[in-house]
Amino acid sequence: MTTPGRSTAPGARLFAVVAASVALVFAVSGCSAPSLESPSSSALPDSCPAGAAVSTSDGLQSALDSASAGDVLVLSDGRYEGTFTIRSQGSSDAPITLCGGAAAVLDGGSVDSGYTLHLDGASNWRLEGFSVTGGQKGVMLDASSHNELTGLAVSAVGDEGIHLRTGSSDNLLAGLTVSNTGLRMPDFGEGVYIGSAEGNWCDLTACAPDASDRNRVVGATITATTAEAIDVKEGTTGGELTGNTLDGSTITAADSLIDVKGSGWQVTGTTGTASPGDGAQVHVIVEGSGSANVFSGNTFAVAADGYAVQLAGDARTAGNVVSCDNVATVDGAAEPAFVTNISCTG
Repeated sequence: MTTPGRSTAPGARLFAVVAASVALVFAVSGCSAPSLESPSSSALPDSCPAGAAVSTSDGLQSALDSASAGDVLVLSDGRYEGTFTIRSQGSSDAPITLCGGAAAVLDGGSVDSGYTLHLDGASNWRLEGFSVTGGQKGVMLDASSHNELTGLAVSAVGDEGIHLRTGSSDNLLAGLTVSNTGLRMPDFGEGVYIGSAEGNWCDLTACAPDASDRNRVVGATITATTAEAIDVKEGTTGGELTGNTLDGSTITAADSLIDVKGSGWQVTGTTGTASPGDGAQVHVIVEGSGSANVFSGNTFAVAADGYAVQLAGDARTAGNVVSCDNVATVDGAAEPAFVTNISCTG
């Protein structure tokens, strides 16, 4: 949502890249992929290698607990009820893979509490293809970096669909589908939420900015949220929002599809429909943040009084750049005057 001080409680090419990375791991190590029982799944991601089949909730948590660098865990189709935590570490040259088809569903149950899938200090994981539903939050990353979340479907959660915080950096969220968030509390119903509000820093990051930096959200489809589709908090830097598709038709607790309060973010090639007001907004919440963000090649269907990109208050003089190739449409017609509330560039 756009309230500055809100607090919260403590494509095919991408698949090919992941597949190539896994193949390289086995080639370099001189090992072959494990030849284990095939899981019962009819629609595994193409990049999902052979691995250890997982078919029960208890078996899943046990496998997550014992996983080590280079392991591959493959989810059979079915419902995995409960909340699941990942703390094991992969490595840059031997990530740990957890993959499954869309019919493999992690179900966190009640939307009033719990994180359905929690990466807690876990790095170098590849999470691919499966579904996540229920819980107060769908997928939470705490102090977890260098992870790839690819092709996941996250839906029907109490608050945010996916939340990266407490220094979770250098993560890739690619080809995700996020929908039906904010079932517990609409004000907290963002699709993807990166960082944490300043009011939470003393609880979460020893009063220092939550430096959840250089995260990328690429090719996501985010619909049926009650707050922003993507919310980038103050203190974060250097991330990318690229080629995403956003629908704001159910937003009730925000006035934009994207809210950027961090610095040095690149927002490109995104399409937004039914913006509740503006397509994207930039705010300066703390000194030195909300600056040097670049918006280019985006198309937003905005409200009659909205902009494709609105720079609020001090953000107008904080070195933010809005390219003239951004497009604002009102009732289906392009409105060049509504691209931004400052002079566009180029």
